[in-house]
Amino acid sequence: MQTQTKDNPITQGVIWKQLLLFFFPILIGTFFQQLYNTVDSVIVGQFVGKEALASVGGSSAQIVTLVVGFFTGLSSGAAVTIAQFFGAQDEKSANQGLHNAYALSLTAGIILTAIGIVLTPSMLRLMNTPEDILSDSIIYLRIYFAGIIFVLIYNMGSAILRATGDSKRPLYYLIVCCGINIVLDILFVVGFQMGVTGAASATLIAQAASAFLVTFKLLRCRGILSLSLRKIRFHAPILKHQLRLGLPTGFESILFAITNIAIQSAVNTFGTDTAAAWSAFGKLDAIFWMVSTAFGISITTFVGQNYGAGKMDRVRKSTRVCLLIDLIVSVFLVIFLVAARAFLFRLFTSDAEVIRIGCDMLLLITPWYVVYVFIEVLAGSLRGAGNVIVPVVITLVGVCIMRIIWLAVVLKVSPTLSSIIFSYPVTWILTALAFILYYIHKEREHARQ
Repeated sequence: MQTQTKDNPITQGVIWKQLLLFFFPILIGTFFQQLYNTVDSVIVGQFVGKEALASVGGSSAQIVTLVVGFFTGLSSGAAVTIAQFFGAQDEKSANQGLHNAYALSLTAGIILTAIGIVLTPSMLRLMNTPEDILSDSIIYLRIYFAGIIFVLIYNMGSAILRATGDSKRPLYYLIVCCGINIVLDILFVVGFQMGVTGAASATLIAQAASAFLVTFKLLRCRGILSLSLRKIRFHAPILKHQLRLGLPTGFESILFAITNIAIQSAVNTFGTDTAAAWSAFGKLDAIFWMVSTAFGISITTFVGQNYGAGKMDRVRKSTRVCLLIDLIVSVFLVIFLVAARAFLFRLFTSDAEVIRIGCDMLLLITPWYVVYVFIEVLAGSLRGAGNVIVPVVITLVGVCIMRIIWLAVVLKVSPTLSSIIFSYPVTWILTALAFILYYIHKEREHARQ
């Protein structure tokens, strides 16, 4: 590997300072990305009704999470390879990785659009989606799939920019596009009375804008990474490497989504009020996941570049620093969400029963967020070093399989909403312990080398 240039703060600067400087644009960017769907939920919940709220944020949101989560996993594989090539200053491999990533995005987008539009009704019915929200859920999801290619391009392009240490431009693009989404939501839903169709259409247009902006930036780059539309193609060795790192993480996301779909299906059996409350809670729950994801992306990039540059001391230290900061932030988030829960739910609906159910959900889940910190940071650190298989296996067993077993066994004994919800803290604790033990094992293994 070639020596890393001196002006790269990720491999040279003060770790805690550079980590936070990298983290905050990602966090704010993730916040604005989440606003796409949250704004839809708030506006349709307030101006259309709780049925529309459940349509936008219930089963539809879980299916979107499954599809986009899988591709985000693939994007992480591309980002890790590019971060390592960038850290080693391997310009040829980095550029091949960039063009291969775009070829992957375009191909996957076309395939998913066709499959998603056709299978939407079947997927929603498999999830026990209540009949009174099924029609609107189909409309919302089909429009979303019609524009999913834009989602994939933006996610891949922004992952590539962050892999090179640029976490600010994806943020700027999201701020602009979130503004577009809000304006169009108000225009289509409130002004033109288009309901769920208007909310979905506003999101599609905004996501198209974000895909254009990130692609335009990469086309104008003249450094180590420079996108050329004529060079977009698959490069077999790079594709193999990216898939080797990305597919396990993608399947991990699918497994998470499948377990969440199973939980959504169980929640749906309690009726529209509970489905609407779960939908609103999902948007508040996303506040934590925005922070968690931002730390995960940050540590993956830090470890990837330092690992590529051969700086193992910084790999270990950045992991410890990221854990500490994430724990502190998560504690404050828990306090905020618990204290403001009633007010936050009223942003989505004025229905008293929906608010009551949602507040009960929040109190049962949020205190356990601090446990998940260990899963996110340690898994991100291991991915950055190219170790993806074992983290996926730990997640598969600890979160996904154990959660399905919990639902199958406990619901037969106690078929209540609280029994469903407790599957989260139980599986988080088991998985976090497994990650801690495995990471300590790997540290000792490196020390002996």
